[in-house]
Amino acid sequence: MSANADAAPQSVVLHGELETALYVDDLEAAERFYSTVLGLRKHSEQSDRHLFFYCGPGMLLLFNPAETAAESPGPEVGGGNIPAHGAHGPGHVAFRIHQTEISQWKSRLASANVAIESEISWPGGGYSLYFRDPAGNSLEIATPQLWGLPDVSASAR
Repeated sequence: MSANADAAPQSVVLHGELETALYVDDLEAAERFYSTVLGLRKHSEQSDRHLFFYCGPGMLLLFNPAETAAESPGPEVGGGNIPAHGAHGPGHVAFRIHQTEISQWKSRLASANVAIESEISWPGGGYSLYFRDPAGNSLEIATPQLWGLPDVSASAR
C-alpha cells in the first residue's frame, strides 16, 4: 500500500463489483458455455480478443490472454489506454444464486454434462457448487449466506 493511501478521504467507499475478468484461450467454446450452460446474455465481443456478458448488476469479461497480455500500450479509449493484462492458469469466480435455486442448478449442470467438482454446505450457512468452464476456470455458484449476506428473494429483484 502506498503512503498516500493513508491520506485517502474516509467518505469515499466502494459500492460493489462492476466487472470480473477470467481468461480463456478458446472464445468460441467459452461463448457456448457461458451463454448456453449458464444462460448469460452477450454484451459484445472482439474476435480473438474478448467476450463480455451481462451478469446480474455487473459484467463478466472473458479475455484471451495471448492477445491482451501482449498489448503494450493497450487499446486507446476515451483519451487513455487500457493497460495490458492477462493470466494463465485457472481463475475463480463465484456467482450468486438464491437458496431455492440449488436443485435447479444441479439439474441444469447435469443436463449440460457439466461435472460438479464439489458441493459444500458451509458450517456458518450458505451452500456452494463448484465446477469448471472449458478453459479450466473454477466456477462456483453460491448462496450469499456463505458470507453472512442476506438472500434477497427473487420477488424483491
